[in-house]
Amino acid sequence: MNKIKTGLVGYGFAGATFHAPVLTSVEALELTAVASSKPDLVHKDWPEATVYAEAAQLFADAAIELVVIAAPNEAHFGLARAALQAGKHVVVDKPFTITSAEAQTLITLAKERKLVLSVYHNRRWDGDFMTIKTLLAQGVLGRVTSFESHFDRFRPEIRQRWRESNAPGGGLLYDLGPHMLDQAVQLFGMPDKLHADIDLQRDGAQAVDYLHIVLYYQRLRVVLQAGCLVKAPTARFAVHGDAGSFMKFGLDPQEDALKAGGRPGQPGWGEDGVRGALYLGTQPDGQCEHLDLQAGRYQDFYQGMADAIRDGKPAPVAAEDALDTIRLIELALQSANEGRVLNVPAVA
Repeated sequence: MNKIKTGLVGYGFAGATFHAPVLTSVEALELTAVASSKPDLVHKDWPEATVYAEAAQLFADAAIELVVIAAPNEAHFGLARAALQAGKHVVVDKPFTITSAEAQTLITLAKERKLVLSVYHNRRWDGDFMTIKTLLAQGVLGRVTSFESHFDRFRPEIRQRWRESNAPGGGLLYDLGPHMLDQAVQLFGMPDKLHADIDLQRDGAQAVDYLHIVLYYQRLRVVLQAGCLVKAPTARFAVHGDAGSFMKFGLDPQEDALKAGGRPGQPGWGEDGVRGALYLGTQPDGQCEHLDLQAGRYQDFYQGMADAIRDGKPAPVAAEDALDTIRLIELALQSANEGRVLNVPAVA
């Protein structure tokens, strides 16, 4: 079977680190073209790829079936819409869009054109998250009462880049927030209520660099927190239930492996050197079982895209799921502005 010729829009950090190496690890996909202002860098990494100066040129390439949007967040909507209008299947890097109205427009357009549209919520394939998902499915912790997710960093210096600017879609709420919210909803569904505290804590900060979001379920509380001034290690995940607890420190290793030039499929890919700690009610206080984690598999997202395009299987991340995440981000902004808990409207 012929490979799915794929075009990548943007060759900054996201395109070069999270998309190109991962999609090319999938046998069914071929990175055919890149739209970038850095042709020398693209050719150095992917000498066989055609480099277009403009995204419109890439969209006009009749050979390309799949387009990946890895441009700054504010550009996601316009580029994804143009790619769909050109008849391409589309992957959009998270966040899907800046507003839920934009997200719904893209979903409607993709359905009208009978095209596959998905969003790169790759951290569904973090090994520690997949391990937690399995533990909960097996009921190991009993009824879960508390779930905490931290994505803390120590970055006191503000870097000159769009992610830390006051442009729409800048800051942690649109950077790490989509990952954390998507993981929570994957585990527990949409919450009943939400409260958010967001702030600019660093001297000279132009965009949100601290967030604390509480998702309210019937007898469950989910706390999502991220900051840029956290030097001490915090638990990446802390899950507590009426039969026990699970703790994990440290981030999934796939991001660092990609930054170092690694690629999925290499020996040991996704294996986490840090084990989780499982505390069960049957164990003496303070004692735990050290649990090996599942290996992370970012490549499964792009294998899922290939299966959706060639075999008609569901997209690896439903665009409607990503729309729900943007709705929660909008509510978080409203909650922080008004300083109150908000109900999460049911979606028909």
